[in-house]
Amino acid sequence: MADLSQGSTAAEVLAYLRTHSSEENRKGMQRFGIKVERALGIPHGPQRDIARKIRRNHERAFELWESGIVEAQFIASATADPARFSADNARAWAATFDSWDIVDGVTNLFVDTEHWKALIAEFAEDEREFVRRAAFAMIAWASVHRKKEPDATFERLLPLIEKHAKDSRNFVKKAVNWALRQIGKRSMALHSPALALAEKLAASNDKSERWIGKDAMRELNNPKILERLAKRS
Repeated sequence: MADLSQGSTAAEVLAYLRTHSSEENRKGMQRFGIKVERALGIPHGPQRDIARKIRRNHERAFELWESGIVEAQFIASATADPARFSADNARAWAATFDSWDIVDGVTNLFVDTEHWKALIAEFAEDEREFVRRAAFAMIAWASVHRKKEPDATFERLLPLIEKHAKDSRNFVKKAVNWALRQIGKRSMALHSPALALAEKLAASNDKSERWIGKDAMRELNNPKILERLAKRS
């Protein structure tokens, strides 16, 4: 990585990425349901290392995003400036989402912006599969990273989870489940209402709701999770 630095241009980063492409890794990504048409097959660990090496540069981040290369887009999201990243920027990037992995990587940036709550509400009502997934990935990330946010903010998101739990599309359903589990693991105060919703969904006649609820119940009733939450309270 000696050839990359904070001053590296987008062209230099892209050239570096292309020299580290791996067809074997691309095949491995496919086995996890990741679309690889735009991917070079570089694991997330090295991508994060590159992002740390080149550091934040908002303009370069947009150049990397425009390349269309998945790894470059992940690095773009890790090196853009959240304070300068607008809601319209988020909408434009979300409109190109075509695989769960890019959604889950990029929404980490979205929750660091001041627009995150409005974007969750907006994206949740969007019928596009990966845009809706983005809403619930954002809830999951925010539950972990927005440590100063009051628990009440996340409790108010539970009805949104319930509303869209009937969406049976695989990548939406799994993100709704992820969001519910992360809210329930955020604090003891949130564990109870999240578990109550999981139990309600688990008893549903709807197949998607039932899967989300049962899976969330398993994790939220895990003794290790309960022990960790008890120590925090």
